[in-house]
Amino acid sequence: MTLSLHASAASFLVLNLTTFASAQALEVIPPGPAGRGAVLIYGNFCGPGNRGPGYRPIDALDRACARHDACSADPLSGIVTTCACNRRLEVEASAVARNPHAPAHTRETARFIADFITRLPCQ
Repeated sequence: MTLSLHASAASFLVLNLTTFASAQALEVIPPGPAGRGAVLIYGNFCGPGNRGPGYRPIDALDRACARHDACSADPLSGIVTTCACNRRLEVEASAVARNPHAPAHTRETARFIADFITRLPCQ
C-alpha cells in the first residue's frame, strides 16, 4: 500500500513540477557527496530533496522547506510524510505568499508550494 501511494505521489509530483517548470527555473542537483539528488524549485531546500549538508536556507520560504525536509522521511524510502509536516509547510508557505514585503517571485512560488503540499498523500 505504501509503495502504491509513493508511486502515485511521485507521478503527481513530476506532473506538477513539470507544469510549474514551464514558468519557473528548476535546478537539478545530481546525487553525490554534496547532495542526495534533488529537483529544486526555490532556494536550497524547496523541491524534492535538497542541496545537502553545509547549505543554509536563503529566506523564510526556504527555511519552511528545510523544516519540512527535517520533519519528513527520506523521499526515496517509500514512507509517506506525516500530515503534520505537510500542514506546517502549508501554513508557513502561505504566510510567505501573503507577505507584501516578499518579492513577487517568492510569493508566487510560496503559493505554489502551499497549494501543492495539500495534494500530497500523508499519514
